[in-house]
Amino acid sequence: MSAPTVASWAPPTAETLTAVLDAVRTWTPFDGGEVLDDVAVVLDDGQPPREDVGALAERLRGHLLRLVRIAEANDAETDPEACRLVRQARVLRVEQMPGDAWAAVGHLRRLAWSVNELLDCLGALGCLRRYA
Repeated sequence: MSAPTVASWAPPTAETLTAVLDAVRTWTPFDGGEVLDDVAVVLDDGQPPREDVGALAERLRGHLLRLVRIAEANDAETDPEACRLVRQARVLRVEQMPGDAWAAVGHLRRLAWSVNELLDCLGALGCLRRYA
C-alpha cells in the first residue's frame, strides 16, 4: 500500500490576492433591517414614487442575490420550500423591468415578495443566525 500524496503548496498569485482584497473592500455586512425596509417601501399600501422604482428594483435584486448566496452556503436548497424560493429568486433577478408604469410596479412587488419569502424561509431554517 502506498502512502497518500499531498499536493505541494504554492503561494497565491498577485492577481488572486488583488481579487480577494477588492472583494473585502466592497463587502458590506448583511443588514436584515435594510432588507425589510426596502420590502416595506414596496409592499406597503401606497405605491412607491415613480422616480424610486429603478433604484428599489436594483436594491431588491441585490438582496435576492445575497439571500441566494446565503442559501447556497448553508445547503438550504435541500429544503423543498427553500429550493423553490431560490429558483424563483434566480428567475426574478434576471427579468427586465417592464417599461409600463403599472407593470413595473407589479414586477417590483414580485421582487419584494420574493425577498420577503426567502428571508423568512432562511430565518426559519436557521441560515441567517451567523449573518445577523
